[in-house]
Amino acid sequence: MSDDRLTIAGREFRSRLWVGTGKYKDFVETKKAIETSGADVVTVAVRRVNITDRNSENLLDYLDPKQYTILPNTAGCYTVEDAVRYSRLARAAGVSDLVKLEVIGDERTLFPDTAGLIEAAKILIKEGFVVLPYTNDDPIVAQKLVDIGCPAVMPLAAPIGSGLGIRNPYNLKIILETVNVPVIVDAGVGTASDAALAMEYGADAVLMNTAIAGAREPIAMAEAMKYAVEAGRLAYKAGRIPRKLYATASSPIEGML
Repeated sequence: MSDDRLTIAGREFRSRLWVGTGKYKDFVETKKAIETSGADVVTVAVRRVNITDRNSENLLDYLDPKQYTILPNTAGCYTVEDAVRYSRLARAAGVSDLVKLEVIGDERTLFPDTAGLIEAAKILIKEGFVVLPYTNDDPIVAQKLVDIGCPAVMPLAAPIGSGLGIRNPYNLKIILETVNVPVIVDAGVGTASDAALAMEYGADAVLMNTAIAGAREPIAMAEAMKYAVEAGRLAYKAGRIPRKLYATASSPIEGML
């Protein structure tokens, strides 16, 4: 699987497990979990984590930019204006012109404001950003985001931090069949089997934070997620057997005594 690279907007990524950096007990644990996960894309909330003031302890002091692609995200932004502002801040600070775009519509569910998301994406794309939008599992919205120039879409599996796994596999399958860009399942993964299933469906990558950081043993869960994503991807490429109602003999009966 070493040559099975993911390419988005001309950028190549080795691992199909992307990870977040929130909710760990400290930066040391964050670094260890990321290293163990094998991820090379690490997303950072611009609004919540100090990545711009180099005079104080900084998450980026623990992450080698030569080893990782730092993906700023606009978590915690409830308006188009805020999402655009924090994207610009990350780029001005020299972090990246890649952005995981979030425009949240509801504080309790953290579901996306899809109208605001599309509006913000249009503004940022016009300004030269590479926009990776966090969206709901609506195939129509996903296609609209692709149509305006997003090089990938990031539909949720379930509400952020819920750990419920993929709640609507049918919508996810429709998105996978209809958009012609990479699909990264983002939010709602709870354990390794959820990640493996997303990859078996055909997702190009899985992004997670709470599932690792909130586990009883985050470092062990990071390793489990690494292998789950790899196994799911390999199973997808191998092609599962058809489901059948009745048994089928595993060995031919011709020539049996």
